[in-house]
Amino acid sequence: MSSIGKWLRPALTVPKTSWSAGESNWKVSAKTFIVLVLGLWLFGTGEALLIDASIGQSPWTVLADGLAKTLNLTIGETTFLTSIVVLLLWIPLKRRPGLGTVMNILVIAIAIDVMTPLLPTPTNVIAQTLEALVGVLLVGLASALYITCNVGPGPRDGLMTGLNERTGIRVGRVRTGIEVVVLAIGWLLGGVVGAGTLLFALLIGQSVAIAFGLVERLSPQKLT
Repeated sequence: MSSIGKWLRPALTVPKTSWSAGESNWKVSAKTFIVLVLGLWLFGTGEALLIDASIGQSPWTVLADGLAKTLNLTIGETTFLTSIVVLLLWIPLKRRPGLGTVMNILVIAIAIDVMTPLLPTPTNVIAQTLEALVGVLLVGLASALYITCNVGPGPRDGLMTGLNERTGIRVGRVRTGIEVVVLAIGWLLGGVVGAGTLLFALLIGQSVAIAFGLVERLSPQKLT
């Protein structure tokens, strides 16, 4: 295998890194907190790239976009409100939030509103597609960074795992069902669905897996 292929080899599971927290979801080191915030900010930036590409967004951002147009709010504001509603759905599922859950709600929403007006908004279809691809790759890398912090899932991930545990339905099917429902509601409300949405659906899983492998090789957890 070439050196490039080695670095791009996807991970099979969520790896442990040098910044992965221990047992507590609230007491974390400065390093873990910095990586957590960086990962969440990059996640919001990746979503902002998809928004500015204007050829379709990720399912949850399609919903946020539709709500923003309906309620006359920003996408960041509706992303925040959506996250709060999803978090409330944790109550009957008996899920407990962690620091990562709270920071996920705050940082991603802020990053979307801050970065969207700063990023380019191309009108050429090739440039739009490239920007959407960069957005998907950035969301994948960002996901690997904040998930490996191990300080609690984001609201949407917690909903997925909670439904899986309560219903016994496979995680993949639960996630797909949630994404389809969210996408349909967002589209009906006027959210942008298109080639970017398809690219996200096709590539995000592999993007996260490759990013997991990358961060594991860059900063593996030292055994004591």
